[in-house]
Amino acid sequence: MKVERPHRPGDVAAGLPADRAAAIRLAALRLFAAQGYRATTMADIGAAVGIRGPSLYKHVAGKQVLLAEIMLGTMETLLAMHAEAVDGVTDVTERLRRAVEAHVRYHARHRLEAFVGNREIGSLEQPARVLRLRSTYERGFRELIERGVAEAVFAVRSARLASYSILDMGMGVANWFHDGGEFSVDRLAYQYGDLALRVVGVRVTAGGGS
Repeated sequence: MKVERPHRPGDVAAGLPADRAAAIRLAALRLFAAQGYRATTMADIGAAVGIRGPSLYKHVAGKQVLLAEIMLGTMETLLAMHAEAVDGVTDVTERLRRAVEAHVRYHARHRLEAFVGNREIGSLEQPARVLRLRSTYERGFRELIERGVAEAVFAVRSARLASYSILDMGMGVANWFHDGGEFSVDRLAYQYGDLALRVVGVRVTAGGGS
């Protein structure tokens, strides 16, 4: 399957927010997604928001700072969504389903952030904090799977490999999902929940989701 970048350069200046800092971040995100971090210049970002050269540096320290903010924001949001999804849920099967649904919803609704986060980690000059957050996020899924195995609810040889498989499966949504297609976000999330449960050995009956 051909994976296309989820944004076109011509769309960069469309509908930017009035807040200057937010507009700069969104323009940078769109450009990074459309043409890559290394091919994007600060002049490109400034042109998208109508700010010339040196004036842009009054609002942001540089391109690297923008990339770091985008990636950190992505991971912080994912961790918050995960925590909210499983809050108050005790059944391990339902906890995993809800965590997966939150994961898929994010990647369907924030395709640019997901695309840049996955493709541009090598462009970060100081990736340690982002990598720590990624590790924390993966560990949340792995610990759910380990708990399910301990309770004899899940059956997998490696909780780590199962967590990687589930996360990769959900991240792939950002490559192809679009509004108005065959699946709504909620239906997509529910069906990916089914798929994740099958990965950990839970028998899932057909049906459900909307």
